[in-house]
Amino acid sequence: MIIVCPACSAKNRVPEEKLTESPSCGQCHHELLPQAPIELNEQNFSHFIANSDLPVFIDLWAEWCGPCKMMAPHFAQVSKQNPKVIFAKINTEESPRLSSAFNVRSIPTLVLMNKTSELARISGALRATELQQWLDQQLSAHS
Repeated sequence: MIIVCPACSAKNRVPEEKLTESPSCGQCHHELLPQAPIELNEQNFSHFIANSDLPVFIDLWAEWCGPCKMMAPHFAQVSKQNPKVIFAKINTEESPRLSSAFNVRSIPTLVLMNKTSELARISGALRATELQQWLDQQLSAHS
């Protein structure tokens, strides 16, 4: 599998059986699959999405959004339980072109992607159990 380093954007080949063993980047030695959401923006989004073989679960949020802030720790908690999914956050205020490209109408909006294809989306704040349940349903429906 190809995993893009969230720190330096280098592409790394990682055998699927090694995904749960905390692989690190061959170039910068940063953790490839951190146990926390990574930040994506207009500069790194296209390269990251197009070159990552794992599904990417994106939280589109804004600093001023109360429900977004409420959901953030739940999103982070679920990211620790899913080593074969990359969790990412996109600040819609700092990345307005991405917000527009995703046609975001309300936040938080959660989008599950496989490379450049959107698999599913849901809007509104969810608790950790609801997030995990929704993610499991989408992953099994698209596998």
